[in-house]
Amino acid sequence: MKTAHHVVTTDLAYINACLAEELAHLAGKKLLIVGGAGFLGYYMVQAILHWNASADPERRVRVTVYDSYVRGVPQWLTRCAGDPSLTLVKHDVTHPLPEDIDDFAYVVHAASIASPTYYRQYPIETMDANVGGLRILLDYALRQQRRGVPLEGFLFFSSSEIYGDPPPEHIPTPETYRGYVSCTGPRACYDESKRFGETLCVNFARQYGVPVRVARPFNNYGPGLKISDRRVIPDFARDILAGRDIVMLSDGTATRTFCYVADAVVGYYKILVRGRSGEAYNIGVEAPEISMAELARRMTALGRDLFGYTGRVVHRASEDQEYLVDNPNRRCPVIAKARTELGYNPSVDLDEGLRRSLIWYAENRHAEDA
Repeated sequence: MKTAHHVVTTDLAYINACLAEELAHLAGKKLLIVGGAGFLGYYMVQAILHWNASADPERRVRVTVYDSYVRGVPQWLTRCAGDPSLTLVKHDVTHPLPEDIDDFAYVVHAASIASPTYYRQYPIETMDANVGGLRILLDYALRQQRRGVPLEGFLFFSSSEIYGDPPPEHIPTPETYRGYVSCTGPRACYDESKRFGETLCVNFARQYGVPVRVARPFNNYGPGLKISDRRVIPDFARDILAGRDIVMLSDGTATRTFCYVADAVVGYYKILVRGRSGEAYNIGVEAPEISMAELARRMTALGRDLFGYTGRVVHRASEDQEYLVDNPNRRCPVIAKARTELGYNPSVDLDEGLRRSLIWYAENRHAEDA
């Protein structure tokens, strides 16, 4: 069986191949990734370092990661710490930026809790990161512009959750759909702060010409997503690797499309470099849209093939009475805008992505709570 190292190196090579033009555009420039120690940072940071390894020294992208490290510095980032093109700074995005902050050509704001289990536990902190932290970074971009060293690109990570629970006629969901979202429900701290974050971005682009673009991720998964995250794929993986039954805390009828993280990261860098200012782009896959019951079946079969798994799927009600409140029944994007404008073309199919994920989780079974 292949190893986690093989999975990661294969993915990084794939990301670099898909981003040949974008990485050439980033060459020799400075990139700030805020929240870079998190799930998406795992490949966003390592993809740049992988490209740098074969680039001439003057063309290497200089990456700085800001993160509060509230859960400690992840091992993968510690292993990268000796790379001369990587700078790690402990910083909470909700606080004023360091006085000695560099002049960056590109900024990525990926600092937010994204797991429903955890953002519901920390609603104020979630809103502060998505609104207050974003405003701090946008003000930095504006200052740079007025100093004569303007940013070339700014990426804000929004979410497909800004659409809420669309009616059937709006699924698959295009960027033009305005959403059907509760402003007071248990998920509102995340959904509404992402929506307001997008409003901030659009108005900084319109009023000041800040080159800010927005990504709306649709159910990303894969290496880097902690097994303790409490989203569905790592939860199922944890059950499989423990040799116990998969526990499903719903009736299994809700449907999603799942986008493997290597494809997603390609999309995010394309938005950062090539996206239009003030515009939002869905990043995900259009098919297959599968039920949670079908996801459990596929992961059970893969677990059997990879590890001799013998468990079954059992249904159990969550002890959390609000666990499924405002949980969308369906989630499926239209990605024509990203395909047409950015050349985004995800190609890792679901079974292959799940296989790679389980192989990675087999060697990453322990993680602090997300």
